[in-house]
Amino acid sequence: MKSTATFAALALAFATLLTGCGGDDDKLKIGVAGPMTGTDAAFGAQLKNGVEQAVADINAAGGVAGKQLELFIGDDAADPRQGVSVANNFLGEGVNFVVGHFNSGVTMPASEVYVDNGILMITPASTNPSITERKLWNVFRTCGRDDQQGAIAGQHIATHFKDKKIAIIHDKTTYGRGLADQTKKAMNDLGVTETVYEGVGAGEKDFTALVSKLKNAEIDVLYWGGVHTAGGLILRQMRDQGLQAVFMSGDGIASDEFAAIAGPGAEGTLMTFGPDPQKRSEAREIISRFEAREYKPEAYTLYSYAAVQILKQAIEATQSTDPKTVAAYMRTGVLFNTVIGDIAFDEKGDIKQVAYVMYTWTKQPDGRITYVQNE
Repeated sequence: MKSTATFAALALAFATLLTGCGGDDDKLKIGVAGPMTGTDAAFGAQLKNGVEQAVADINAAGGVAGKQLELFIGDDAADPRQGVSVANNFLGEGVNFVVGHFNSGVTMPASEVYVDNGILMITPASTNPSITERKLWNVFRTCGRDDQQGAIAGQHIATHFKDKKIAIIHDKTTYGRGLADQTKKAMNDLGVTETVYEGVGAGEKDFTALVSKLKNAEIDVLYWGGVHTAGGLILRQMRDQGLQAVFMSGDGIASDEFAAIAGPGAEGTLMTFGPDPQKRSEAREIISRFEAREYKPEAYTLYSYAAVQILKQAIEATQSTDPKTVAAYMRTGVLFNTVIGDIAFDEKGDIKQVAYVMYTWTKQPDGRITYVQNE
């Protein structure tokens, strides 16, 4: 009897141990990474809010393949080294799927950690072509590429400002210079040559010398390759010094903070970005959930939400939580139904349905200046 009781006690202890270890088996760990602090924090908030809402909605509806999603948030502060640290932290937490990062220069090194450790990542915002040109098995994006975006911007400049003096200015980052160079190439191919091409250092706030140079060159159009913080300062200082050149940029300024920084001079700014998903009727219900939280799901918020939707659909279709199995399925060209429309990936991990359009920053009836898709 003693040996039987001992065996029963050991069996109970072992079963308890298994239950404790298996608690995570009921959770599917997902990470969201971006600049939650620092000058690009507005975009980190977009990624974070998009993923948080998607996780909440999916969990409320029963989860993914019977598992609840457990969310981990990583702040890379728009710094490549911190991005690697975030990636390693996710690895330590047992995260298998990541939505992020925002900055192309952070996404690149972080993706190396993910690919070496079997983690699938979908960036909602990193547009540098090199991210997917490496053809890593684990890398996808729900946004477009700078060579596509630059082609639209360059064509617009060549069509509308062919005989004007153009300046192309960038912030020397992987994203900013990459976008500026793609725009330059597109307009050069169409017979338009820039008058000024220059980079400015990260963290600069005084652009007096740059604006003076642009004024002396009698610049009519300034194309900015960079994010909203420096771009807004450049535009404000242009207007303060009397330079009325048209300001044009890409998705890096797609935050209402751009107008807050630039001031009234933001009105009339041109910007390339994907078609506004907030205009989609099928997105209305999801958008209303953000509005109930008093959060405007602008720019990459819904691109982040869509990334989680894609992961859910791919995991349930494959009946697997193995990242390589899920990634292989995602590359088959199957359509995923998302808040930003139906999406299919090519063999590189780029979406097939990408299309950039032009926006104009316009004053609204309430006095706000925000970006509005051109008709």
